[in-house]
Amino acid sequence: MSKIKKLTGLEVATFCEQMAIMMHAGISVREGLSILESDAQEDSAKELVHEIYECTLRGESLSTGLEKSGVFPEYVTRMVKMGEESGAVEVVLQSLADYYNRENAISEGAKSALRYPLIMIGMMSVVILVLIIRVLPIFNEVFKQLGSEITGFSRSMMDIGDVLKNYAAVFVGVIIVILVLVILGSKTEFGKRISRRFMTKFFLTKKLFMHMAVGRFASGMALARGGGLDVYRSLDMVAALVEHDELSRRALACKNHIKAGLDFAEAVKKEKIFSNLHSKMISVGTKAGEEDKVLKKIADNYEDETSDKLYAIVAVLEPTLVIVLSLIVGLILLSVILPLMGIMSTIG
Repeated sequence: MSKIKKLTGLEVATFCEQMAIMMHAGISVREGLSILESDAQEDSAKELVHEIYECTLRGESLSTGLEKSGVFPEYVTRMVKMGEESGAVEVVLQSLADYYNRENAISEGAKSALRYPLIMIGMMSVVILVLIIRVLPIFNEVFKQLGSEITGFSRSMMDIGDVLKNYAAVFVGVIIVILVLVILGSKTEFGKRISRRFMTKFFLTKKLFMHMAVGRFASGMALARGGGLDVYRSLDMVAALVEHDELSRRALACKNHIKAGLDFAEAVKKEKIFSNLHSKMISVGTKAGEEDKVLKKIADNYEDETSDKLYAIVAVLEPTLVIVLSLIVGLILLSVILPLMGIMSTIG
């Protein structure tokens, strides 16, 4: 099974949702796995489901099969095991599906929002490179024939172009190495961890990633508490789930506050995980026996706010990039054209 790669969040959500639907229809776990195996289109998916199915044939539980497959997140296997112990596997599977669908929506929203600005930066960079490597030297020759030379900003840009042209192989090699490292980093756990740490500390993305982590905290706590876990085990599991060092520290610190006599709502308020309003909502929800529903509602609010923040950032980023890059192109052209016009008018 080591040949099968780790499942993506969307794949986990699909598996959990399909199993939850079949269980809701009265189909047993073993029979549901058999149906999924027969419907699987890819060999790797068929192999994965077959291994889990074989585990159930040997009398092992669904959570054991998921754990042995080695491709499901530890959070999923723990929650399914907890659902088996409490007799709420169907509820847990549907909650997991909702959670990972939400995570996928946030991830895809971030990628979609950043795709166009990145493409624009790439295109404008190519235009600027062509100007400083190809166009400026031509203008410089024209100036020499007229008894002058390019000076000032254009001269500096042309010098940069000469360096880039003379050491093109080196720069291309460096760019290829960087791209390979970025690709490998995005595919490995170590690379993803480094990227997350950078984004959680970078001043432009620090607040956004904290906001996303708090939403993930609320969603994870809603799932854990709704599934029957006590608050200590829930905090332990969610602390590892949020993928944010600072928020993980605060989540674990909540345990100490609870041991000191505070309730969950007071603990998260003391650690400033949620706003006063959300903390009050959790307190009311706890007293009404609907803490998990309140947390899920808060998670939904954070998801909507995260999407709004992403699009707000892009709304500012796009025109800013256009202005900055256009100014660079304009300065290059003006610093060449204006002196050339002066020379031509003198000659005239």
